[in-house]
Amino acid sequence: MAATTPTIPLLTPHKMGKFNLSHRIVLPPLTRNRSYGNVPQPHAIIYYSQRATHGGFLIAEATGVSDTAQGYPDTPGIWTREQIEAWKPIVDAVHEKGGVFFCQIWHVGRVSTYGFQPNGEAPISCTDKGVTPGIDGGDWSPPRRLRINEIPDIVDDFRLAARNAIEAGFDGVEIHGANGYLIDQFMKDTVNDRTDEYGGTLENRCRFALEIVEAVVNEIGADKVGMRLSPFADYMETKDTNPNSLGLYMAESVNKHNILYLHVIEPRMLKIGDKFETSHSLLPMRNAFKGTFIAAGGYNRSEGNKAIADDYVDLVAFGRLFLANPDLPKRFKLDAPLNRYNRNTFYIPDPVVGYTDYPFLDDVHA
Repeated sequence: MAATTPTIPLLTPHKMGKFNLSHRIVLPPLTRNRSYGNVPQPHAIIYYSQRATHGGFLIAEATGVSDTAQGYPDTPGIWTREQIEAWKPIVDAVHEKGGVFFCQIWHVGRVSTYGFQPNGEAPISCTDKGVTPGIDGGDWSPPRRLRINEIPDIVDDFRLAARNAIEAGFDGVEIHGANGYLIDQFMKDTVNDRTDEYGGTLENRCRFALEIVEAVVNEIGADKVGMRLSPFADYMETKDTNPNSLGLYMAESVNKHNILYLHVIEPRMLKIGDKFETSHSLLPMRNAFKGTFIAAGGYNRSEGNKAIADDYVDLVAFGRLFLANPDLPKRFKLDAPLNRYNRNTFYIPDPVVGYTDYPFLDDVHA
């Protein structure tokens, strides 16, 4: 009698809206700083297609919605004709492998400098409080508080970016509402010090985020829209004093727009004695949200399998592991050893080193 192969939860199928995913291992958005002049490059065709599988879900790196959205060197955009055309062969390569490919649309807000802004102007935010220079190695410039009559233009930038992403061939977009960038700056109460309808109460602070969700859904359809959130994080000094309420409010609010998925960053673990623990959980958000729920945050194979088996999440994003192991689903299936990632090459401009040169399992064994 043949032995039955045990089911690996991460390698079970999942139906995400109209997309039939063959496994639950997601490539999350990873900034790689290799889009020279904010234009995606041919080497990204190799990078993304290496990590694409039939029925696998990939999310492209954070992609700027406008010329004010940039805060790092050589990150891609999707606001010009040149950028749209440059994305097309990258998207085609993922689709040729049978992958599902979304574009993460992004505005950095105050996480920028005069040098990245048009005409050397101040970065824009909900506030005029800046990020402390030196944090994360950046010489951040003081931002300018958006006037209330300027906010609809930023919302429209996200709408147009979503439309452009669909034109480039992407299957959908992920709205970047996490990691201390513009949308997160509006939502978090230690940053947003406005006294108008975009500040103060939780509802007011989330208004900008939900206006973007509504605009993008109306433009391309709810079945093509996801959102990334990090209510528990304090990236770039962007923290909320009641992250549980913020996360739950956003999960319940995006339900009204019927978006496809929520992609949430796990609370940071703190070392308490000899154990790593956190008093926070994504479970209330997971239970409140009606669509597909994705978690990210340093998962390994066994933790990912447990999260799926326990129905804690639907999909698990593996950033650094997928970066270093282009055939990660295959390695997880075989429980094969993993390549170690090299942090020193995450953000260098080299088109090959630390980007497309991580070996496949077949190469290792050849």
